[in-house]
Order: sequence, then C-alpha cells, then structure tokens
Amino acid sequence: MYLRKILLAIVLIGLVIGSFFVYMVYSAFFSPNTSFTNDEAFVYVSSKASFADVKEMVTPLVDDLESFEAVAQRKQYATNIKAGKFRIGKGMTNNDIINSLRSGNIPVKVSFNNQETIGDLAGRVSAQIEADSMSLVNAFKEPEFLKEQGLNKETGILIYIPNSYEFFWNTSAEEFRNRMLKEYNRFWNEKRQEKAKAKGLKIHEVMTLASIVHKESAKVDERPRVAGVYLNRLKTGMLLQADPTVIYALKRHLNNYDTIIKRVLYKDLELDSPYNTYKYAGLPPGPITMPDISAIEAVLNAEQHNYFYFVANVENFGYHKFAKTLAQHNRNKTQYIRWINSQNINR
Repeated sequence: MYLRKILLAIVLIGLVIGSFFVYMVYSAFFSPNTSFTNDEAFVYVSSKASFADVKEMVTPLVDDLESFEAVAQRKQYATNIKAGKFRIGKGMTNNDIINSLRSGNIPVKVSFNNQETIGDLAGRVSAQIEADSMSLVNAFKEPEFLKEQGLNKETGILIYIPNSYEFFWNTSAEEFRNRMLKEYNRFWNEKRQEKAKAKGLKIHEVMTLASIVHKESAKVDERPRVAGVYLNRLKTGMLLQADPTVIYALKRHLNNYDTIIKRVLYKDLELDSPYNTYKYAGLPPGPITMPDISAIEAVLNAEQHNYFYFVANVENFGYHKFAKTLAQHNRNKTQYIRWINSQNINR
C-alpha cells in the first residue's frame, strides 16, 4: 500500500514535470516573440552568414533570444542558413520566424535608369542586391561573356535596359548579368527585330542611336521626330553632328563622367574621338548611355519627315525647332545662340 502511494506520487510528479516541459516547449515554439512595434521588420541574410550573424540581426527584434535559438537548433535551422531578404511579422512565434527565415525569401524590386558607364550601373544595382559593385563590374566586363554574346567593351552596356525588375536580394553578379541578358533577348522580339531591319539597322545600332536620341531630348513625344532627323542624315551620308556624342567624347577624354557640360564649343568639335560625330561618319562605336525603352521605341517608330536639322527651342524649353534646310536652321540657331549668350553659359 505504501509502495503504491510512492509510485503514484512519482507518476504525478512526472506528469507535472512533463506537463511543465511540454508547456515550455509549446511556449518556445508557439508563443509570440517579437519586440518591435511596427507591423513588420525585414532581415537581410548574406550568402556567407553564420547563425551567429543571424542572431545578431534578430536580437533587437525578439523578446527572448534564448527561446529563438533553442527553436532554431531544434528545427535544424542553425546549421542550414538561407540567404535572402526575409519578413518577420509583428506577433510571430519562434516557429513562424524560423519558417520565414528558412523558406520565405522575398523578391526585391531592382530599378535603374539610364547610366553612362558600367561602373555607374554597378553602383546603382549594388545598392539594391547583395552583390557588390566590383563583382558586378567584373561580371559585366567578363571577356568570355562579351565574346559569346558578340559584344565588346564599347557595346557591353547595351544589354541592360532601364526598367524595374524582380530579383532575390541574394542574387550574385553573374546571375544578375545573365538575367538581364534574358530580359534583353525577350525585349528584342521578332516584331522589334523586323522594325530594326526595315530601317536598315542592326540591334546594336538601334541601341546606339537610341542612346543619342535619349540624350538629345528628354521629351518622350518629341523623340520619334529627333530619331527621324538622324535616320535622314544616315540615309543621305551626312555626318550625324550630334552634340551628346561630343559631350560623351569629352568625358571619356577627361576620364570623368561626372563632368557637367552645358555648352559644346567649336574647339570641342575638333576632339579626335570615334565618338565625335562631327568628325567621324555614321554611328559611334557604342551607346553613349543606356537608352530607356521610350528612346528605343522612338528609333523603331521614327517619324518620317524631311527634317535634317534641329536646335533647342528657347520659346518652348525642352523641345526643339526643326528645319528642312540649312538656311532655315541657321535662323533658328541664331535665336538659340543669342539666348545662350544672354545666360552667360560658357561651358
């Protein structure tokens, strides 16, 4: 009888201890464990991150770091870290948090506008994904990749079409480059290729001309007319005489693409550079910037007209005055020069 009571007591104590243990485990897994007041927080786990790194990022976001660590060990996350951007919602349990960190990699939107150099593009993109600018530059300039795609150091920039794209934050430099190549090939569908062919242009020539049109006019509705002027010049063998190409040539010559040049001087037109379209016929060796889609479409859908000249319209800033004859152009140009001199713009 006495032994039975002892056994019963042991059983009861075991049940109490077991219940407490179950409660503690349940609490560790399924009780809310966030400390922030916002609706959500995000953590960015690098490809080389250790569990110690993850704990450091999570520390300010949870109430009980020990229980978080215990659940992470129990679910074998501590030895199987995943890279990426992850969401932690307010009121999440440790179980929820670990599940999110393990399989909830969230895409990020990567956006870039027209950049003049590969370095500028790399800097812009590196601020939005894990890959650093140096690794991006190396991937963009990789000789084998350029050769495989029929590109070179002058034309390599043309496959990066300014837009917004979804990537995982932990995308590598090579993955980013390869994805952009796919987007470029997708953009150049059969319909666009046929339009380029109809204009007597190869794809890289369309992109190069579009870069000039992009720099020449910020007005999307005017770009098809500007493109038409340059196409007329190309067809008749005229020099393009595009000021943006001279500005680009000057920047290359100075090795400073941050140089601000508001006025092209006559002496600038003498610069010996394949990008100086006042000296060299046809298109320059490659794009002078990354043209946006509207500039590309402006070339593919260029306005058909008999204009061969244009100059900034000081009566309607941002737009240009177009002319069919040199005499008419010179009259328009005189008005522009008079205005620019009155503004004391010497460079």
